[in-house]
Amino acid sequence: MSPSLSPVFGGPPQDSILRQAAEFYLDLHRNPELSGAEERTAARLARWLTAAGYRVETGIGGHGVAGVLSNGPGPVVMLRAELDALPVREQTGLPYASTKTATAPGGATVAVMHACGHDIHLACAAGAASALAQNTAQWRGTVLVVGQPAEETLRGARAMLEDGLYHRFEPPAIVLAQHTAPLPAGMVAHAEGPVTAASTTLEIVIHGRGGHAATPHLAVDPIGAAAATALRVQTIVSQETSPWEHVTVTVGSLEAGSAGPGNLIPEHATVRVTVRGFSQHVLDRAVAAVERIARAESQASGCPREPSIRTLSLSGVNTPERDITTAVRRAHQIAFGTERVALWPPSLATEDFPLFGEAGADIHGVPGIRTAYWMLGMVGPAQWAAAPGRSTAEKLAALPPNHSPAFRPHMRLTLQTGISALITAATTRL
Repeated sequence: MSPSLSPVFGGPPQDSILRQAAEFYLDLHRNPELSGAEERTAARLARWLTAAGYRVETGIGGHGVAGVLSNGPGPVVMLRAELDALPVREQTGLPYASTKTATAPGGATVAVMHACGHDIHLACAAGAASALAQNTAQWRGTVLVVGQPAEETLRGARAMLEDGLYHRFEPPAIVLAQHTAPLPAGMVAHAEGPVTAASTTLEIVIHGRGGHAATPHLAVDPIGAAAATALRVQTIVSQETSPWEHVTVTVGSLEAGSAGPGNLIPEHATVRVTVRGFSQHVLDRAVAAVERIARAESQASGCPREPSIRTLSLSGVNTPERDITTAVRRAHQIAFGTERVALWPPSLATEDFPLFGEAGADIHGVPGIRTAYWMLGMVGPAQWAAAPGRSTAEKLAALPPNHSPAFRPHMRLTLQTGISALITAATTRL
Protein backbone atom coordinates (compact mmCIF):
# COMPACT_ATOMS: atom_id res chain seq x y z
CA MET A 1 0.00 0.00 0.00
CA SER A 2 1.44 3.39 -0.91
CA PRO A 3 1.68 6.07 1.79
CA SER A 4 -1.49 8.02 2.43
CA LEU A 5 -2.55 10.39 5.14
CA SER A 6 -4.71 7.73 6.73
CA PRO A 7 -6.39 4.44 6.01
CA VAL A 8 -9.51 6.04 7.53
CA PHE A 9 -9.53 9.54 6.05
CA GLY A 10 -9.21 10.10 2.31
CA GLY A 11 -10.35 12.50 -0.34
CA PRO A 12 -9.28 15.98 -1.39
CA PRO A 13 -8.05 17.30 2.00
CA GLN A 14 -5.03 15.01 2.09
CA ASP A 15 -3.04 16.74 -0.67
CA SER A 16 -3.62 20.20 0.76
CA ILE A 17 -2.72 19.05 4.27
CA LEU A 18 0.48 17.45 3.01
CA ARG A 19 1.48 20.63 1.14
CA GLN A 20 0.77 22.79 4.17
CA ALA A 21 2.66 20.41 6.45
CA ALA A 22 5.64 20.51 4.08
CA GLU A 23 5.62 24.31 4.09
CA PHE A 24 5.39 24.26 7.88
CA TYR A 25 8.31 21.82 8.09
CA LEU A 26 10.51 23.89 5.77
CA ASP A 27 9.87 27.00 7.84
CA LEU A 28 10.69 25.17 11.09
CA HIS A 29 13.83 23.65 9.62
CA ARG A 30 15.12 27.02 8.42
CA ASN A 31 14.38 28.65 11.79
CA PRO A 32 15.46 26.28 14.59
CA GLU A 33 15.56 27.38 18.23
CA LEU A 34 17.47 25.98 21.18
CA SER A 35 15.90 24.29 24.20
CA GLY A 36 14.06 26.81 26.32
CA ALA A 37 14.13 29.48 23.59
CA GLU A 38 11.45 28.08 21.27
CA GLU A 39 9.33 31.25 21.15
CA ARG A 40 8.92 31.47 17.38
CA THR A 41 8.38 27.72 16.94
CA ALA A 42 5.71 27.71 19.65
CA ALA A 43 3.93 30.67 18.05
CA ARG A 44 3.90 28.91 14.65
CA LEU A 45 2.34 25.79 16.16
CA ALA A 46 -0.20 27.83 18.11
CA ARG A 47 -1.29 29.64 14.94
CA TRP A 48 -1.62 26.34 13.07
CA LEU A 49 -3.76 24.72 15.75
CA THR A 50 -5.93 27.81 16.16
CA ALA A 51 -6.57 27.94 12.41
CA ALA A 52 -7.52 24.24 12.51
CA GLY A 53 -10.19 24.94 15.14
CA TYR A 54 -8.42 23.91 18.33
CA ARG A 55 -8.63 25.81 21.62
CA VAL A 56 -5.02 26.72 22.28
CA GLU A 57 -2.99 27.72 25.32
CA THR A 58 0.65 28.83 25.18
CA GLY A 59 3.42 29.46 27.68
CA ILE A 60 2.94 26.16 29.51
CA GLY A 61 6.14 25.23 31.34
CA GLY A 62 8.13 27.70 29.26
CA HIS A 63 7.18 27.83 25.60
CA GLY A 64 4.92 24.76 25.71
CA VAL A 65 1.81 24.76 23.52
CA ALA A 66 -1.35 22.69 23.82
CA GLY A 67 -4.45 22.64 21.63
CA VAL A 68 -7.66 20.71 22.28
CA LEU A 69 -10.47 19.71 19.95
CA SER A 70 -13.56 18.08 21.52
CA ASN A 71 -15.86 16.04 19.31
CA GLY A 72 -18.49 14.39 21.48
CA PRO A 73 -18.18 11.69 24.12
CA GLY A 74 -15.13 9.45 24.04
CA PRO A 75 -11.56 9.19 25.30
CA VAL A 76 -8.97 11.95 25.29
CA VAL A 77 -6.04 11.06 23.03
CA MET A 78 -2.89 13.19 23.23
CA LEU A 79 -0.37 13.63 20.39
CA ARG A 80 2.99 14.93 21.57
CA ALA A 81 5.81 16.48 19.53
CA GLU A 82 8.86 18.54 20.44
CA LEU A 83 9.80 22.16 19.69
CA ASP A 84 13.55 22.40 20.28
CA ALA A 85 16.65 22.06 18.12
CA LEU A 86 20.35 21.45 18.82
CA PRO A 87 23.59 23.48 18.89
CA VAL A 88 24.84 21.85 15.67
CA ARG A 89 26.10 23.45 12.44
CA GLU A 90 24.13 21.93 9.57
CA GLN A 91 26.15 20.18 6.85
CA THR A 92 23.40 18.60 4.74
CA GLY A 93 23.82 20.84 1.70
CA LEU A 94 20.03 21.11 1.43
CA PRO A 95 18.60 24.28 -0.15
CA TYR A 96 16.60 24.85 3.02
CA ALA A 97 19.47 24.14 5.43
CA SER A 98 19.60 26.16 8.62
CA THR A 99 22.08 29.04 8.80
CA LYS A 100 20.80 30.25 12.16
CA THR A 101 22.91 31.00 15.19
CA ALA A 102 21.87 31.62 18.78
CA THR A 103 23.31 32.43 22.18
CA ALA A 104 23.79 29.27 24.22
CA PRO A 105 23.14 29.26 27.99
CA GLY A 106 26.86 29.79 28.67
CA GLY A 107 26.92 32.91 26.52
CA ALA A 108 28.67 31.48 23.46
CA THR A 109 27.28 31.98 19.97
CA VAL A 110 26.46 28.60 18.41
CA ALA A 111 25.02 27.34 15.14
CA VAL A 112 21.56 25.79 15.50
CA MET A 113 20.01 22.90 13.55
CA HIS A 114 17.10 20.51 13.77
CA ALA A 115 19.43 17.50 13.84
CA CYS A 116 17.05 15.14 15.65
CA GLY A 117 13.85 15.45 13.61
CA HIS A 118 11.80 17.53 16.04
CA ASP A 119 10.77 19.81 13.17
CA ILE A 120 9.31 16.92 11.21
CA HIS A 121 7.70 15.46 14.37
CA LEU A 122 5.96 18.80 14.83
CA ALA A 123 4.90 19.02 11.19
CA CYS A 124 3.46 15.49 11.36
CA ALA A 125 1.51 16.31 14.52
CA ALA A 126 0.22 19.53 12.93
CA GLY A 127 -0.86 17.65 9.79
CA ALA A 128 -2.59 14.96 11.85
CA ALA A 129 -4.35 17.65 13.91
CA SER A 130 -5.72 19.27 10.75
CA ALA A 131 -6.81 15.95 9.24
CA LEU A 132 -8.67 15.01 12.42
CA ALA A 133 -10.33 18.43 12.54
CA GLN A 134 -11.49 18.09 8.93
CA ASN A 135 -12.94 14.60 9.44
CA THR A 136 -14.91 14.87 12.68
CA ALA A 137 -17.73 12.75 11.25
CA GLN A 138 -15.44 9.72 11.44
CA TRP A 139 -14.39 9.80 15.10
CA ARG A 140 -15.61 10.70 18.58
CA GLY A 141 -13.71 11.89 21.63
CA THR A 142 -11.14 14.60 22.27
CA VAL A 143 -7.76 15.26 20.67
CA LEU A 144 -5.07 17.07 22.66
CA VAL A 145 -2.02 18.16 20.65
CA VAL A 146 1.04 19.16 22.69
CA GLY A 147 4.19 20.92 21.52
CA GLN A 148 6.80 20.27 24.22
CA PRO A 149 9.79 22.56 24.79
CA ALA A 150 13.23 21.54 26.05
CA GLU A 151 13.14 17.84 25.25
CA GLU A 152 16.86 17.76 24.46
CA THR A 153 17.63 18.91 28.01
CA LEU A 154 15.04 16.47 29.45
CA ARG A 155 13.30 19.31 31.28
CA GLY A 156 10.31 20.22 29.15
CA ALA A 157 7.86 17.43 29.96
CA ARG A 158 8.26 17.94 33.69
CA ALA A 159 7.96 21.71 33.29
CA MET A 160 4.68 21.43 31.36
CA LEU A 161 3.21 18.97 33.85
CA GLU A 162 4.31 21.02 36.87
CA ASP A 163 2.70 24.04 35.19
CA GLY A 164 -0.63 22.22 35.19
CA LEU A 165 -0.98 20.78 31.69
CA TYR A 166 -3.42 18.13 32.93
CA HIS A 167 -5.33 20.69 34.99
CA ARG A 168 -5.72 23.16 32.13
CA PHE A 169 -7.09 20.37 29.91
CA GLU A 170 -8.88 17.11 30.57
CA PRO A 171 -6.13 14.52 31.13
CA PRO A 172 -5.60 12.00 28.33
CA ALA A 173 -6.35 8.32 28.52
CA ILE A 174 -3.51 7.62 26.11
CA VAL A 175 -0.47 9.59 24.94
CA LEU A 176 1.08 8.95 21.51
CA ALA A 177 4.43 10.00 20.09
CA GLN A 178 6.89 9.01 17.38
CA HIS A 179 10.55 9.74 16.73
CA THR A 180 12.63 9.74 13.56
CA ALA A 181 15.35 7.13 13.16
CA PRO A 182 17.71 6.28 10.26
CA LEU A 183 15.38 3.62 8.85
CA PRO A 184 14.03 3.79 5.28
CA ALA A 185 11.39 6.50 4.93
CA GLY A 186 7.92 4.98 4.71
CA MET A 187 8.59 2.55 7.57
CA VAL A 188 7.68 2.57 11.24
CA ALA A 189 9.16 0.38 13.97
CA HIS A 190 7.74 -0.77 17.32
CA ALA A 191 9.55 -2.28 20.31
CA GLU A 192 8.38 -5.28 22.28
CA GLY A 193 9.80 -3.77 25.47
CA PRO A 194 11.78 -0.61 26.19
CA VAL A 195 12.17 1.80 23.28
CA THR A 196 14.69 4.12 24.93
CA ALA A 197 16.71 4.04 28.14
CA ALA A 198 16.81 5.85 31.45
CA SER A 199 19.58 8.36 32.04
CA THR A 200 21.21 10.61 34.62
CA THR A 201 23.54 13.48 33.75
CA LEU A 202 25.86 14.74 36.48
CA GLU A 203 27.93 17.91 36.71
CA ILE A 204 31.04 17.36 38.84
CA VAL A 205 33.08 20.35 39.93
CA ILE A 206 36.58 19.44 41.15
CA HIS A 207 37.90 22.11 43.54
CA GLY A 208 41.60 22.92 43.43
CA ARG A 209 43.73 25.84 44.57
CA GLY A 210 44.79 28.26 41.88
CA GLY A 211 48.36 29.35 41.40
CA HIS A 212 51.28 29.91 39.04
CA ALA A 213 52.56 27.23 36.69
CA ALA A 214 56.08 27.90 37.99
CA THR A 215 55.11 26.89 41.52
CA PRO A 216 52.71 23.94 41.20
CA HIS A 217 53.72 22.76 44.68
CA LEU A 218 52.00 25.81 46.11
CA ALA A 219 48.76 25.07 44.27
CA VAL A 220 46.42 22.12 43.77
CA ASP A 221 45.73 21.48 40.10
CA PRO A 222 42.10 20.34 39.61
CA ILE A 223 42.70 19.42 35.96
CA GLY A 224 44.64 16.28 36.84
CA ALA A 225 41.87 15.08 39.15
CA ALA A 226 39.23 15.90 36.53
CA ALA A 227 41.17 14.08 33.81
CA ALA A 228 41.70 11.07 36.06
CA THR A 229 37.97 11.04 36.84
CA ALA A 230 37.11 11.20 33.14
CA LEU A 231 39.36 8.22 32.43
CA ARG A 232 38.47 6.15 35.48
CA VAL A 233 34.67 6.30 35.04
CA GLN A 234 35.15 4.46 31.74
CA THR A 235 35.96 1.34 33.77
CA ILE A 236 32.51 1.25 35.35
CA VAL A 237 31.00 -0.51 32.34
CA SER A 238 33.86 -2.98 31.88
CA GLN A 239 34.64 -3.70 35.55
CA GLU A 240 31.48 -3.03 37.58
CA THR A 241 28.62 -3.89 35.26
CA SER A 242 27.36 -7.24 33.99
CA PRO A 243 27.59 -7.66 30.19
CA TRP A 244 23.82 -8.27 30.23
CA GLU A 245 23.00 -4.91 31.78
CA HIS A 246 23.52 -2.58 28.77
CA VAL A 247 24.98 0.47 30.50
CA THR A 248 26.93 3.36 28.99
CA VAL A 249 28.98 6.01 30.80
CA THR A 250 29.86 9.02 28.67
CA VAL A 251 32.01 12.03 29.54
CA GLY A 252 30.35 14.80 27.56
CA SER A 253 32.63 17.66 28.54
CA LEU A 254 35.66 18.61 30.63
CA GLU A 255 36.14 22.34 31.19
CA ALA A 256 38.92 24.08 33.07
CA GLY A 257 41.16 27.10 32.92
CA SER A 258 40.84 30.07 30.63
CA ALA A 259 42.03 31.33 27.29
CA GLY A 260 44.96 33.04 29.00
CA PRO A 261 48.70 32.52 28.48
CA GLY A 262 48.65 28.95 29.78
CA ASN A 263 50.64 29.63 32.95
CA LEU A 264 47.70 29.62 35.34
CA ILE A 265 46.57 26.74 37.51
CA PRO A 266 42.78 27.13 37.77
CA GLU A 267 40.63 27.05 40.86
CA HIS A 268 38.32 24.35 39.57
CA ALA A 269 37.54 21.96 36.72
CA THR A 270 34.10 20.73 35.63
CA VAL A 271 33.27 17.28 34.25
CA ARG A 272 29.83 16.36 32.90
CA VAL A 273 28.98 12.66 32.78
CA THR A 274 25.90 10.89 31.45
CA VAL A 275 24.97 7.38 32.54
CA ARG A 276 22.35 5.36 30.62
CA GLY A 277 20.68 2.00 31.20
CA PHE A 278 17.45 0.02 31.02
CA SER A 279 17.06 -0.61 34.76
CA GLN A 280 16.76 2.06 37.44
CA HIS A 281 18.62 -0.18 39.89
CA VAL A 282 21.54 -0.61 37.48
CA LEU A 283 21.50 3.09 36.63
CA ASP A 284 21.59 4.10 40.29
CA ARG A 285 24.53 1.78 40.93
CA ALA A 286 26.52 3.22 38.03
CA VAL A 287 25.75 6.80 39.10
CA ALA A 288 26.96 5.98 42.62
CA ALA A 289 30.17 4.62 41.10
CA VAL A 290 30.74 7.86 39.16
CA GLU A 291 30.31 9.88 42.36
CA ARG A 292 32.61 7.53 44.32
CA ILE A 293 35.36 7.82 41.69
CA ALA A 294 35.11 11.62 41.53
CA ARG A 295 35.48 11.90 45.30
CA ALA A 296 38.36 9.41 45.41
CA GLU A 297 40.31 11.10 42.60
CA SER A 298 39.76 14.47 44.23
CA GLN A 299 41.09 13.16 47.52
CA ALA A 300 44.04 11.45 45.81
CA SER A 301 45.02 14.76 44.23
CA GLY A 302 44.93 16.57 47.57
CA CYS A 303 42.03 18.83 46.66
CA PRO A 304 41.05 21.13 49.54
CA ARG A 305 37.45 19.85 49.62
CA GLU A 306 35.17 17.25 48.12
CA PRO A 307 33.82 17.82 44.61
CA SER A 308 30.45 19.49 44.16
CA ILE A 309 28.09 17.10 42.37
CA ARG A 310 24.66 18.00 41.06
CA THR A 311 22.18 16.29 38.78
CA LEU A 312 21.54 18.19 35.55
CA SER A 313 18.87 15.91 34.10
CA LEU A 314 16.99 12.66 34.65
CA SER A 315 14.87 10.45 32.43
CA GLY A 316 13.14 7.14 32.96
CA VAL A 317 12.98 4.04 30.80
CA ASN A 318 10.54 4.56 27.92
CA THR A 319 8.49 1.36 27.87
CA PRO A 320 5.14 1.81 26.10
CA GLU A 321 2.12 -0.18 27.23
CA ARG A 322 2.24 -3.64 25.65
CA ASP A 323 -1.44 -3.94 24.70
CA ILE A 324 -1.59 -0.39 23.33
CA THR A 325 1.58 -1.00 21.34
CA THR A 326 0.12 -4.22 19.94
CA ALA A 327 -3.06 -2.45 18.83
CA VAL A 328 -1.17 0.43 17.23
CA ARG A 329 1.28 -1.92 15.51
CA ARG A 330 -1.59 -3.93 14.02
CA ALA A 331 -3.25 -0.74 12.82
CA HIS A 332 0.03 0.36 11.21
CA GLN A 333 0.36 -3.03 9.53
CA ILE A 334 -3.11 -2.58 8.01
CA ALA A 335 -2.30 0.98 6.95
CA PHE A 336 1.17 0.41 5.51
CA GLY A 337 1.55 -3.34 4.97
CA THR A 338 3.47 -5.70 7.23
CA GLU A 339 6.71 -5.24 5.28
CA ARG A 340 6.84 -1.58 6.35
CA VAL A 341 6.35 -2.21 10.08
CA ALA A 342 9.60 -3.35 11.70
CA LEU A 343 10.74 -4.50 15.15
CA TRP A 344 12.75 -1.89 17.06
CA PRO A 345 15.58 -3.03 19.37
CA PRO A 346 16.01 -1.11 22.64
CA SER A 347 18.09 2.05 22.19
CA LEU A 348 20.25 3.79 24.77
CA ALA A 349 18.91 7.13 23.61
CA THR A 350 16.80 8.90 26.23
CA GLU A 351 13.46 10.71 26.34
CA ASP A 352 11.35 12.54 28.91
CA PHE A 353 8.17 11.37 27.15
CA PRO A 354 7.37 8.70 29.81
CA LEU A 355 6.52 11.47 32.29
CA PHE A 356 3.31 12.21 30.36
CA GLY A 357 2.13 8.70 31.33
CA GLU A 358 2.17 6.58 34.46
CA ALA A 359 5.86 7.33 35.13
CA GLY A 360 4.96 10.95 35.85
CA ALA A 361 1.91 10.30 38.04
CA ASP A 362 3.68 11.76 41.07
CA ILE A 363 4.04 15.03 39.11
CA HIS A 364 0.71 15.33 37.31
CA GLY A 365 -1.42 13.37 39.79
CA VAL A 366 -3.33 11.33 37.19
CA PRO A 367 -2.73 7.57 37.53
CA GLY A 368 -3.40 5.14 34.73
CA ILE A 369 -2.39 7.21 31.67
CA ARG A 370 -1.10 4.83 29.00
CA THR A 371 1.46 5.47 26.29
CA ALA A 372 2.46 4.27 22.82
CA TYR A 373 5.69 5.30 21.11
CA TRP A 374 7.23 4.18 17.83
CA MET A 375 10.10 5.03 15.53
CA LEU A 376 9.57 6.72 12.16
CA GLY A 377 11.83 5.99 9.18
CA MET A 378 13.29 9.07 7.47
CA VAL A 379 16.03 7.98 5.03
CA GLY A 380 15.11 8.60 1.39
CA PRO A 381 15.50 5.88 -1.27
CA ALA A 382 18.50 7.51 -2.96
CA GLN A 383 20.32 8.07 0.34
CA TRP A 384 19.61 4.50 1.43
CA ALA A 385 20.86 3.07 -1.87
CA ALA A 386 24.02 5.18 -1.73
CA ALA A 387 24.89 4.17 1.85
CA PRO A 388 27.83 1.72 1.84
CA GLY A 389 27.21 -1.86 2.83
CA ARG A 390 24.97 -4.68 1.63
CA SER A 391 23.13 -5.61 4.78
CA THR A 392 20.65 -3.44 6.63
CA ALA A 393 22.97 -3.33 9.65
CA GLU A 394 25.89 -2.12 7.51
CA LYS A 395 23.79 0.62 5.95
CA LEU A 396 22.39 1.74 9.30
CA ALA A 397 25.93 2.00 10.67
CA ALA A 398 26.99 4.18 7.72
CA LEU A 399 24.02 6.58 7.62
CA PRO A 400 24.10 9.88 9.56
CA PRO A 401 22.47 9.26 12.94
CA ASN A 402 20.32 11.61 14.97
CA HIS A 403 22.34 14.64 16.21
CA SER A 404 24.66 14.42 13.19
CA PRO A 405 25.20 17.64 11.17
CA ALA A 406 24.34 15.53 8.10
CA PHE A 407 20.97 14.31 9.46
CA ARG A 408 18.36 14.94 6.74
CA PRO A 409 14.89 13.36 6.66
CA HIS A 410 13.28 12.72 3.29
CA MET A 411 10.57 15.34 3.57
CA ARG A 412 7.71 13.92 1.47
CA LEU A 413 7.89 10.26 2.52
CA THR A 414 8.54 11.04 6.18
CA LEU A 415 5.63 13.48 6.36
CA GLN A 416 3.26 11.14 4.53
CA THR A 417 4.05 8.23 6.79
CA GLY A 418 4.32 10.24 10.00
CA ILE A 419 0.97 12.00 9.58
CA SER A 420 -0.75 8.76 8.67
CA ALA A 421 0.92 6.89 11.56
CA LEU A 422 -0.37 9.41 14.11
CA ILE A 423 -3.92 9.43 12.72
CA THR A 424 -3.98 5.65 12.52
CA ALA A 425 -2.78 5.30 16.11
CA ALA A 426 -5.21 7.93 17.39
CA THR A 427 -8.19 6.33 15.71
CA THR A 428 -7.52 2.99 17.41
CA ARG A 429 -8.87 4.76 20.52
CA LEU A 430 -11.07 7.63 19.29
